[in-house]
Amino acid sequence: MIYALFLIWVAVSSSSAQQFYDPSGCSSDTSNQGSRYTCDSAQQPCRTFLVYRANQHFGHQNLLNISALFQVESDELLDLNNIASPLETLKRGREVLVPINCSCSGEYFQASLSYIVSERTSFPEIACGVFEGLLKSLTLLQDNPSQGTDVETGVKLDVPLRCACPGGFARFNGVKYLVTYPILEGDRITPLSMKFSIAPEDLLAANHLEPKSTVYPNTTVLVPLKSDPVMNLNVPDSPPPTPGFLPTITVEKTKNTKLRKLYIAGSVVGFFLIVVALLACGFYVKAVKKWKGERLQSFTDRNSVLSCSTARSSPRSGQTGRSSTNSCLSPDLLAGIKFSLYNYGIEDIKRATNDFNEDTNKIGEQVYKGLIDNESVMIKQMRFEDTRQVIDMHSKINHVNIVSLHGVCYGENDFAWSYLIFELPTNGCLRNCLSNQANRLSWRRRTQIAFDVATILHYLHYCIFPSYAHMSVNSRNIYVTSKWRAKLANIGSTLAISASTMNDKVVTVNGLVAPQNPMNEAASVKVDVFAFGVVLLELISGKEAAQGTFLKDSIRFLGGGANEGGCFEQLRSFIDPCLKNEYLIAEALCLAILAKACIEDDPLRRPSMDDILKVLGRMM
Repeated sequence: MIYALFLIWVAVSSSSAQQFYDPSGCSSDTSNQGSRYTCDSAQQPCRTFLVYRANQHFGHQNLLNISALFQVESDELLDLNNIASPLETLKRGREVLVPINCSCSGEYFQASLSYIVSERTSFPEIACGVFEGLLKSLTLLQDNPSQGTDVETGVKLDVPLRCACPGGFARFNGVKYLVTYPILEGDRITPLSMKFSIAPEDLLAANHLEPKSTVYPNTTVLVPLKSDPVMNLNVPDSPPPTPGFLPTITVEKTKNTKLRKLYIAGSVVGFFLIVVALLACGFYVKAVKKWKGERLQSFTDRNSVLSCSTARSSPRSGQTGRSSTNSCLSPDLLAGIKFSLYNYGIEDIKRATNDFNEDTNKIGEQVYKGLIDNESVMIKQMRFEDTRQVIDMHSKINHVNIVSLHGVCYGENDFAWSYLIFELPTNGCLRNCLSNQANRLSWRRRTQIAFDVATILHYLHYCIFPSYAHMSVNSRNIYVTSKWRAKLANIGSTLAISASTMNDKVVTVNGLVAPQNPMNEAASVKVDVFAFGVVLLELISGKEAAQGTFLKDSIRFLGGGANEGGCFEQLRSFIDPCLKNEYLIAEALCLAILAKACIEDDPLRRPSMDDILKVLGRMM
């Protein structure tokens, strides 16, 4: 019940799809996400429906046979399908709605039936033929492991048909049933949605499908219905695929000489314009190259990082300033730099940080603030071998919500340490903003910051290759600009890693343990999703996540154990009291439940950053 208001945001945006669609056929011997519809053991059984087609080959050509197959009363099928008699022979392929009882068994929903084999056959023949793909042959084999490849006459099989019950989100959005529909050759999303009088977007969302997705024969989809099912059997079948060629039509040649002359004149003029355009492009490219050369020379004269004039073998020169020899980078490091950075001298860094004054300038572990050329900067000390990784990562990304890298400085007397110089957004880190009672962070600014952080994590997960897990998302690595927009720092550090290189991990995020299964590229980014959930809890409550499991325990009331009024009161007590009543309770509930989903123990049950961004986008 408490998930109700959350659906106002997520159901419309189609980001809270109930189940996944399995594109593999009924007879496939692989088990994929969506081969069986997953459930939570706490979910209650439900009454729902499936669609079955009259099939004379297997002796199911009337409602009496079909009701016996699915072990329901034939009278129910008569009323439901507007058929006069249970003995009426149905047209081949005539679709019939069949009521079933769907329940959660272990991890999966299923409608449990028994089937007695009438003649020697095989599992694919039963699953894909008799039951028309309403379950995979692999599922049938797994539930009847004592049988061999062939099934003998008289054997009684357990048949777990695919079904699903609407979750809390879907129920509040009005979804009453999820009807299991077997796909045939030629079925398409739009005609299928018309058949059940629903929007195509709802059908896509219920099956976690993208627009213009293809559905394949011998698979199933779930049809979300907000009322008792009624099929429009008059919806025409989907058109056949477009043929590979079109018939040719003889065209009589025109004898209009004036038109021919016009074509010739137009061709000549067009050719002339193309030549002029090519010449203009050539002159432009030449001018741009000349301008870039002048800019590069000017940039070199200003001691950019690309203008180092001495080798690594002479780091102890007595010179100081940006042109000092001990501030030049090694040739190996320079080879990996793909964009321009300023090369600062160690004296520049000392002046900026008041000689690394820990009382006035230190803002974090090996991180100092300072002023260079009247601009606030953040200076991070790190080992030389780690510097290349950070610079290389910043050379691959370009995003407004990432703290920019301005320059680099070599160590003073050796090559063990170096310093990276970043921009320092005006309002400091998010943790300090949340702790500042004098200048409190408004609710609208908090939701904007959440959206900004989700945007940059979506960029790292989906818009660069290989996808990238930050692994250190927290309120102290998020900075706030003068316009109250968020920027993520610590990109490319040793904690942040390429998603494709993740191994088994148990990750601690701000005192909360984010357990991880053996991770592949898709699962590794779930660490960032967990950390994002922790940041959401901090934005809502104002409390620091370093208090261990306190924040996680504080939202246990969202599990649905309390009544609606009690839940809202507990939510209000959890929200940062300095916000008073300036927030919308629906938005607060939305963020709280989104945060709870992000910090699920099972990483595969956490939403993706794509889902999260769609939810937050509805609030902005």
